[in-house]
Amino acid sequence: MRDTTDRRSNADSRATETLARSSALPASTADFIDDLPRTRGSLPDDATFALCLTHDVDRPYKGVRSFYYATRERPAYHLRTALSSANPYWQFDEIMALEDDLDVRSAFYFLNEQHLLADRPIEEWFSPANWVQHLGRYDVTAPEIVDVIHNLDDGGWEVGLHGSYHSPTDVERLREEKSVLEDVLGGPVTGGRQHYLQLSVPETWQHHRAIGLAYDATLGSSTDCGFHAGYQPLRPFDDDFLVFPLTIMEQALPDPASNFEAACETCERLLQEAAENGAVMTVLWHPRYFNEREFPGYRRLYRWLIERASDLGAWIGPPRALCADPEDDRLQRASRTDTTDNEFHFTHERANP
Repeated sequence: MRDTTDRRSNADSRATETLARSSALPASTADFIDDLPRTRGSLPDDATFALCLTHDVDRPYKGVRSFYYATRERPAYHLRTALSSANPYWQFDEIMALEDDLDVRSAFYFLNEQHLLADRPIEEWFSPANWVQHLGRYDVTAPEIVDVIHNLDDGGWEVGLHGSYHSPTDVERLREEKSVLEDVLGGPVTGGRQHYLQLSVPETWQHHRAIGLAYDATLGSSTDCGFHAGYQPLRPFDDDFLVFPLTIMEQALPDPASNFEAACETCERLLQEAAENGAVMTVLWHPRYFNEREFPGYRRLYRWLIERASDLGAWIGPPRALCADPEDDRLQRASRTDTTDNEFHFTHERANP
């Protein structure tokens, strides 16, 4: 193991300065996390930084949402998808094949939303935005979703919780969603991310810890890429519960279809910054963005990002592998198979003022 303590100390000092002037996070959130304990640990012998790969499973079915999209752009295409038996948002096999080819694993966070008519207040029925969301709702207990979850788990991918839109301040709702997902999975869920990056700090993290999650990966921006919360996971309660800040959401990057080079340049800048600071870098690619017809360039960019990170000496895998019990066989299946010493050993570190 190679120690990165000195480099991380400097990194955390710079991270604190960045938080004060960054508009990517709400001011109250930035103020709260500024002095939180951070992690300090040893990277695998040949790793310069860690790259965590994550996917929020928002809408695996396009369905009648095609009619909504047809009112906004390319009506002929979207109407054809509405009438076709094909499902362009079902990209699980493609993602698994791509990552298997690159010898990496990632985390898939599954969403269990409440039914608009059966579970939500009547006043919410009259919001068009709520209906758009409801029409894309899926059931995590549906046979085809259950099969996907089992295939992912069997193959070494992490299956995590994508807390529903109204759950960040509702511990019982989070508890129920986690319980249902664990029943489907047949085992414990380690962590996840809230839908739409909905986060109440520190309440949501308190709820996550209370229901038995080991980490959360919500903290971040959907419009701005960067290390807005520093280079290392946070310990909001000064214990083993970790917060993995989000570095890149794919939709915040330059459009790779119109300017692939610009998208690569943004990723390259952040990869270099991660390598220079021994960072834990977390990226989010929604499964529907692997559909090349609707989101051209994003699948190619995802492959490029992983290959470039590997060239720079990164450890690559899902967040669970950085906080799971090293004796858990799922940890061994959840990171690059050519990495023999793939667990991180985190200890407490207070962020520099």
